[in-house]
Amino acid sequence: MKQGVIEKVSGPLVISKGLNDAKMYDVVLVSKRRLVGEVIELRGDRASIQVYEETGGLGPGEPVYNTGAPLSVELGPGLTQSIYDGIQRPLDVLRKESGDLLTRGISAPALDRNKKWDFIPQVEAGSEIRTGDILGTVQETTVVEHRVMVPPGIQGTLRSIESGSFTVEDTIGEVHTSDGRTIELKMMQKWPVRKNRPYAKKLPPEMLLVTGQRVIDAFFPLGKGGTGCVPGPFGSGKTVIQHQLAKWADAEIIVYVGCGERGNEMTDVLMEFPELLDPKSGEPLIRRTVLIANTSNMPVAAREASVYTGITIGEYFRDMGYSVALMADSTSRWAEAMREMSGRLEEMPGEEGYPAYLGTRIAEFYERAGRVQCAGSDMREGTLSVVGAVSPPGGDLSDPVVQATLRVVKVFWSLEDKLAYKRHFPAINWLTSYSLYTDSLGPYLVETIGQDWITMREEAMALLQKEAELEEIARLVGVEALSPSDRMILETARSIREDFLHQNAFHEEDTYTSLEKQKALLTIIMHMHERMGDALKAGATPAELFELPVRERIARAKYIPEEQISEILGITDEIDNETRRLTEQTADVGVAGAEVST
Repeated sequence: MKQGVIEKVSGPLVISKGLNDAKMYDVVLVSKRRLVGEVIELRGDRASIQVYEETGGLGPGEPVYNTGAPLSVELGPGLTQSIYDGIQRPLDVLRKESGDLLTRGISAPALDRNKKWDFIPQVEAGSEIRTGDILGTVQETTVVEHRVMVPPGIQGTLRSIESGSFTVEDTIGEVHTSDGRTIELKMMQKWPVRKNRPYAKKLPPEMLLVTGQRVIDAFFPLGKGGTGCVPGPFGSGKTVIQHQLAKWADAEIIVYVGCGERGNEMTDVLMEFPELLDPKSGEPLIRRTVLIANTSNMPVAAREASVYTGITIGEYFRDMGYSVALMADSTSRWAEAMREMSGRLEEMPGEEGYPAYLGTRIAEFYERAGRVQCAGSDMREGTLSVVGAVSPPGGDLSDPVVQATLRVVKVFWSLEDKLAYKRHFPAINWLTSYSLYTDSLGPYLVETIGQDWITMREEAMALLQKEAELEEIARLVGVEALSPSDRMILETARSIREDFLHQNAFHEEDTYTSLEKQKALLTIIMHMHERMGDALKAGATPAELFELPVRERIARAKYIPEEQISEILGITDEIDNETRRLTEQTADVGVAGAEVST
């Protein structure tokens, strides 16, 4: 390895001289402790290096070794159920070596070099293969079949391939390329984290990513392969929403990146996921999850790498043909790391001290999401959906990180601390949030759950918007001064908010709601609204309608188990019966009053 020496140390930034052959983003090893760093600026023979470990005690004159390779991740069997730090060091392995606090300079391979995996070939010797073709499979966990692919840039004739038990470094076959080379194939491949993995074609997101969260699926849906952001102030529930999406999203692989967040939040994920059962497979959720943990007490520079590490792993599983969901919590901490490094490099600051390239970096990250036709000859499709939490200071949505994110993502779930203080969770504001996937998902939703779902959803949203207008009037003149029809709108909107949008993440039946159950819940609320309108026209009063016993049944319907959806729909008969009885009583009273007056 080429060697230079340290000239200056400024926190996580080290200036080295003598690295004449260094290139941007080369990985270097700093000092005799061999701390991992990355070249982020070159000026002559001087290289600016962001070090991913604590730099205390380093001084001028110590050696710097250039590896000549960019920061890369190891991709192969063994990724799922693992927890890595920002540069893909396995934390469970390092803990056994150094205890709860990591020792500087410690390292371990990301993939276990000793574990053997049962490899089953899917192609035969003599076949023509190219980048992305599936060579064979490994049953990585009970729910994940790992598809071993031809690495990018390789094409030719497969000379040999073997079945059996192999480590990730063992040779499983050989390919003879068109230029006369013979290349050994292994189950493990490496890929630079800052470079997009190749695919054949990008496709529009036309399928819904079902999250089981009613306010999201019904009003602000996210397409598979789409991008979304969850900005909100402290205590508004960003992390809880990220956890809910990671637990219940309709994705085959989950990549959860804790970027600069509190350690106890990652602990929650580690403790809960082995116990939570996947609603589809019945297996623990951890068996299809990869965790990247770069908590707030870890070196700040590694935050910048953690999001790239996570999305590269996500792209790898997408290339297998899987539906992948990546949660980044939070991109604000990533941006703060960029701001700190930019300041130490003495770059010209942009808005609020962030570097001028903040928007570009955020856009590059989110643009790696998508639904694609994967590389390879079998024309398979894969999706990578990305949801990033943003933590603007004081919940200020004019923050540069929020604004740069909103320019590139298509779903905006606006969290409000006022809703959280009212104990309304998820605290997503239904008036300021939006989804730009609504139209493109329309055909899929019509085919899956019917045109009436689209109609009901639009009617419900219109009622919520009307409620906001009427509340302003009610504050001035009082609710009693409103017309009966306006009071009915307020009551139905309250029911939509409390009986449909409000969801308890810690209730066994309410934490996840299927599309079928969501439709049933909204059906009974809107049916009640329709029948109340008929009853008002027949002479019933709002007070009488609001006190009907079926109102309690509607409020408790969300706690009815998924397998009893017919019981929820049966409430429509109760609504019909009770409103009909009230209408008949009103008519009888009217007739009796007319007879008395006569």
